[in-house]
Amino acid sequence: MTFKAAAVQMCSGVDPARNAETMAKLVREAASRGATYVQTPEMTGAVQRDRTGLRSVLKDGENDVVVREASRLARELGLHLHVGSTPIARADGKIANRGFLFGPDGAKICDYDKIHMFDVDLENGESWRESAAYHPGNTARTADLPFGKLGFSICYDVRFPELFRQQAVAGAEIMSVPAAFTRQTGEAHWEILLRARAIENGLFVIAAAQAGTHEDGRETFGHSMIVDPWGRVLAEAGPTGEEIIVAEIDVAAVHAARAKIPNLRNARSFVLDEVVPVGKGGAAA
Repeated sequence: MTFKAAAVQMCSGVDPARNAETMAKLVREAASRGATYVQTPEMTGAVQRDRTGLRSVLKDGENDVVVREASRLARELGLHLHVGSTPIARADGKIANRGFLFGPDGAKICDYDKIHMFDVDLENGESWRESAAYHPGNTARTADLPFGKLGFSICYDVRFPELFRQQAVAGAEIMSVPAAFTRQTGEAHWEILLRARAIENGLFVIAAAQAGTHEDGRETFGHSMIVDPWGRVLAEAGPTGEEIIVAEIDVAAVHAARAKIPNLRNARSFVLDEVVPVGKGGAAA
């Protein structure tokens, strides 16, 4: 099955309604270029450091402006629209970093909550504690779509290869990695992580990213990317600003790559034996 996929790059601000308008403009342009699957970045609806300010503009999943607009757009344009993620208010006061996939009829196919929380201290002084405000998901998910089986991840999830492996073993042929990578970590690891996940699982990776300096002062890396199962970069956006990348996806390439390197089939279980040399707490044999 061959189809056109688009990754929409954004520089979201603090106002969800304004971001929803930007999303609509870019999704329509992607559709005009023939895309039938369109992915937006992590935090499409709001990039906002001030957690109090962020909570004040959030809605639940039924009433969120980005979610409602995405459903309408998917129906209007007759495509699969994947909101990579947007912040959603939870009843317990926490926030869900939640992705949504809508079908061509506008109905929600599924959602996915980011599992791994970005709790890090970077060398440039940036410190992030996503778990202080966000509630982590605990369910990996795949969706059987007309053009192939889609797996889900969000940003920091890309650093946990076991999440990708389990979905690949379950039949995923395309993995989504919507993101808002920091500039520092993106420069170091973004491309190599995306290509590694594609190669080691023999699947396509589609990664729509936030890009540039945001209204709240945060800098994100951009470089939205589509990678094939052999690790080749099919399309890549620039480092800043709004952009749309489109690539032809031939799902047969997944099965060809897995036939050449059948590592999913060749995987074996094993035990780990930790040897402690004599003199470091170990006993003589």
